[in-house]
Amino acid sequence: MTMTEARNAIAQRFSARALLDRVASWRADGSDRSVAQRVAGTAFAIRVASAVVVFLTQVLLARWMGRHEFGIYVYVWTWVGFLGALVPLGMAYSAAPRFIPQYRTCGDHARLRGFLFGSRWMCFALGTAAAGVFAGVIIALGGRIGPHYYVAFLIACAAIPIFTVSCVNDSIARSFNWIDLALIPFFLIQPLIILAAMATLHLAGVPILAIYVLATACGGLWLVTLIQLFLVQHRLSQHVEKGPRQYDMGGWIRTVLPIFLVDGFFVLLTHVDVLILQLFVGPADIAVYYASIKTLILVNFIYFAVQAAAAHRFSEYHAAGDREKLSAFVADTVRWTFWPSLTLAVILLALGKPVLALFGPGFDQGYPLMFILVIGLLARAAVGPAERLLNMVGEQRVCAVVYAAAFFANITLCLLLIPHFGLTGAAISTASAVILESVLLFMVTKRRLGVHVFVFFRSRGG
Repeated sequence: MTMTEARNAIAQRFSARALLDRVASWRADGSDRSVAQRVAGTAFAIRVASAVVVFLTQVLLARWMGRHEFGIYVYVWTWVGFLGALVPLGMAYSAAPRFIPQYRTCGDHARLRGFLFGSRWMCFALGTAAAGVFAGVIIALGGRIGPHYYVAFLIACAAIPIFTVSCVNDSIARSFNWIDLALIPFFLIQPLIILAAMATLHLAGVPILAIYVLATACGGLWLVTLIQLFLVQHRLSQHVEKGPRQYDMGGWIRTVLPIFLVDGFFVLLTHVDVLILQLFVGPADIAVYYASIKTLILVNFIYFAVQAAAAHRFSEYHAAGDREKLSAFVADTVRWTFWPSLTLAVILLALGKPVLALFGPGFDQGYPLMFILVIGLLARAAVGPAERLLNMVGEQRVCAVVYAAAFFANITLCLLLIPHFGLTGAAISTASAVILESVLLFMVTKRRLGVHVFVFFRSRGG
């Protein structure tokens, strides 16, 4: 082939028409791998759009509220996410990707209908009970809680029951590959509601207080979740035939409780740094730390996007006994997670300081923290969604031990380092715990499944 022919061949291969044809072919491909890629890509696109909206919202809120009020808001809303994720005992996040593929594969439609109906009511009941207990504790403590937190926490209690329903709606929608319906209400529409409401108050000259933002966030969450509930139910009516429901409450709880331990320790690992910081620093410093985390949030979005697309596939291949397809799919998910995460991490670190300055005066103090925190994020990305893999193939107990070890390492390091090093100590503690988590997940997955999940190894069946 001559040089001219080679150039023409390359030009033809990468022409606009050729690229469009390949994209159309990829979109029409019904293979599990292509479907998972599209779901992961859609999830990431939605999370990126959400990140832009959330980041803009957080920047404007920080500038309108000031570091003190903004710190109150992010600390209290962290408690909502923390309790809302824990109180469903695993029924919100873990049960749907485990049971829905299993029931659909086995043709157990009665249990499928029972799960779809019962899981949401169980989560709402548990969330309501938790909110009542939390509100009672706040009222009982009374004056021991700072006055700037008291009303804020009571408002947050109203968000916990519907937060649990939002989580289970999300999980059910993901299990049917309805990733738009799973993510758009909570991650895109609710932040837009907060932004619109607070912008209106700001333009009217009203001071933006933490309790106003929390009340808006709570009301917006109820609104979007109820709409999401209606839309999920409408789609389910088109894919799940009507008929009798069979409830296996005992079986669901027995199965998800070990997974709940994994998710519980993961939630603790995710939130413990912010929660412990409050013991040693004020709301203004918490605001700086939070801004550093939010600036790196895109890196974590890739991990969660791939996890959203992959979890029910792991369960499906395991239930079908297709070990070869499972191993190949695991290798794909690790690559999909790590390389985009590394690229985004480099970009965000390069732009970190001017981006933090957007939050307002003093927020650029968090720039050095980003270099520490990103090490942990890349360590987690290097093993991909290994935790979901272990949970979906019945290794949830050992996975829980891994996260317990990482959590206790995190809380121990936080208590040792934060009093001496402040925000830097919190960042070191969190990054170290996530590195430990990633190393243990790699070792456990290799030993239990014979599968390499580290990005620089090629996964293979044992």
